[in-house]
Amino acid sequence: MKLRIAIFSLLLMFLPFSVVSQKAFESGEWFKFRVHYGWFNASYATLQVNETKLDDKNVYHVVGRGKSTGLLHVFFKVDDNYETYIDKKTNLPYKFIRKIDEGGYTKDLEIDFDQKGNKAYVFDKKNNENSTYTTKDNVHDLLSAFYYVRNDLNANKLKEGDEFNFNMFFDKENHDFKLKFMGREVINTKFGKIATLKFRPYVLAGRVFKEKESLTIWISDDKNRMPVKISANLAIGSLDADIDEFKGLKHPFKIIMN
Repeated sequence: MKLRIAIFSLLLMFLPFSVVSQKAFESGEWFKFRVHYGWFNASYATLQVNETKLDDKNVYHVVGRGKSTGLLHVFFKVDDNYETYIDKKTNLPYKFIRKIDEGGYTKDLEIDFDQKGNKAYVFDKKNNENSTYTTKDNVHDLLSAFYYVRNDLNANKLKEGDEFNFNMFFDKENHDFKLKFMGREVINTKFGKIATLKFRPYVLAGRVFKEKESLTIWISDDKNRMPVKISANLAIGSLDADIDEFKGLKHPFKIIMN
């Protein structure tokens, strides 16, 4: 198996942009996801939020980790670590860390963002290389984009077919990210039925994804905007990720009673 797939790239990239002032999370929030690849219980992935300081700035330190389990770990090892330090007011990132091992495909990057100067300073630890890139305004990394959008999503104004765009810097490149709102849906989870908002991002078809509309994500239709489920049609097989555990939510968690 030669599929190079970043667990958190699937979990964290695919949410919309709008404008509303509503804090959806706080320090202490923690999610755990169960990831299935075909009939494999492929891995577990976690997201943790804490408060800290970075260069005397008050920031949220978000850590995302994913690791393969069981038989898949024997045939295709996944060990991913993603971290971001984001401004508590703007949710824009100051620093991003990506250290991954996916079936022998490895990366070890640290990116420092100069939001005012529109620069990204990349230290490639694996190759001991430093490089500087020009970024677009209000640029995000994978993790910061997720938390920024959770705070700024105005669900009340969403209409089926709405499309959203924002700037992202990932893997030494600028990306114009785009996704589409597919509507509202009630889905079954291990916790019961949950009302969700359904989105579909536009991804690059080819090496990983079967086609450009191969991925769908559902987030809770409440003030938490918690990721609940992901489904992806890959170039080889399919992948599903479901919320398995959580704690530290800022708002009450809503379950639809039968």
